[in-house]
Amino acid sequence: MLLIKNIGMLATPIGSTARCGTAQREITQLYNASILIDDDGNIASVTANGELPHCSNDIQTIDAKGLLVTPGLVDAHTHLVFGGWRNHEVPLKISGASYLEILNAGGGILNTLNHTREASEDELFDRSAAFINEMLGFGVTTVEAKSGYGLNLETELKQLRVIRRLNRNTPLDVIPTFMGAHAIPTEFSGDANGYINYLIDELLPVVAKEKLADFCDVFIEDTIFDAAQAKKLLLAAQNLGLPSKVHADEINAIGGSELAAEIGAVSAEHLLATEDSGIAAMAKSGTIACLLPCTSLYLDKPFARARDMISAGIPVAIATDFNPGSCPSLNLQLAINMGYIRYRLYPEEILTAVTLNAACAIGMGEKVGTIEPGKQADMVIWNAHDPSMLCYRMGSNQANIVIKKGKIYETR
Repeated sequence: MLLIKNIGMLATPIGSTARCGTAQREITQLYNASILIDDDGNIASVTANGELPHCSNDIQTIDAKGLLVTPGLVDAHTHLVFGGWRNHEVPLKISGASYLEILNAGGGILNTLNHTREASEDELFDRSAAFINEMLGFGVTTVEAKSGYGLNLETELKQLRVIRRLNRNTPLDVIPTFMGAHAIPTEFSGDANGYINYLIDELLPVVAKEKLADFCDVFIEDTIFDAAQAKKLLLAAQNLGLPSKVHADEINAIGGSELAAEIGAVSAEHLLATEDSGIAAMAKSGTIACLLPCTSLYLDKPFARARDMISAGIPVAIATDFNPGSCPSLNLQLAINMGYIRYRLYPEEILTAVTLNAACAIGMGEKVGTIEPGKQADMVIWNAHDPSMLCYRMGSNQANIVIKKGKIYETR
């Protein structure tokens, strides 16, 4: 067993369902707190006001020294497994080329596709495992990872198998999402409908049979997939037991957020260009808005309407969107900073966004995202005393000690 004592402030949302509206700002704050972790890596008890839980005197103990403790961070949107980098595209962007122009010229996702197809499974695993260790150092204890850099049967399955290996062989819980509909490969150039049929007929049955994914995602955007094509794919995936996620309204609002609400998607992601109709639809459906502020920063694009979404009653999560093109950063603490200064969210709303709401966006709300008895013992001891400091400091890693399933990882 493990005892964490002398916690200056324990700050956590409560429950196993996503919080929205004014409730997103409601977090429990306990002072002079202690947490007892059992031998299975779960939280046994939480006490406050100097009270210590009943346990033996020879138990392993961590003295938090009056610092802040929160749940471990959950990064609910990444493209973690990929080959190559795309640093050579940045000068094109500086010269004025748009995301879609680079993609349509064979760059962007299609560039990464070639490198990912060429890489072996072991090469992708080793590279991605190093990324996960870096994420752990920033306080991330659970991460979602999408495929979508293969766009054929062999490489999509290779990516998903790597994600499964990462979940089994690295400290983090790694949640897999099938995103074969990330772009149209050259083999199907000009035939988006044919590619959607290929995904439905050839890939989805194998992904479902081998239980390689927990969700299915699709990129709805001009010149890629429209809402009708996405709906066909996502409903086929739902019939095979894969809940929906949607890359929606990243560049243009062409019905992605409305579709997410219509089909009951667990989350709609990006949402930079979401209009009032999309916000209203998502508020009714309970779809979680998974927002990616570092992508807006890196692409010099508008920031999502996070404040409006919370006011409308949409649960908001914040994630990195780590990928080689539009967000080559896996630092969720930077996304926290952006949520504060660009989304204008309160520290309590942000804490919920990167813990409980993010966990619910990837089907993990029953296990992680809060510090409560019975939940998995995932938490961070910060070099800070309250959540506002996590949002305020920019560019510094404030994670001090990370605990995953009761195991201690010191970051400094």
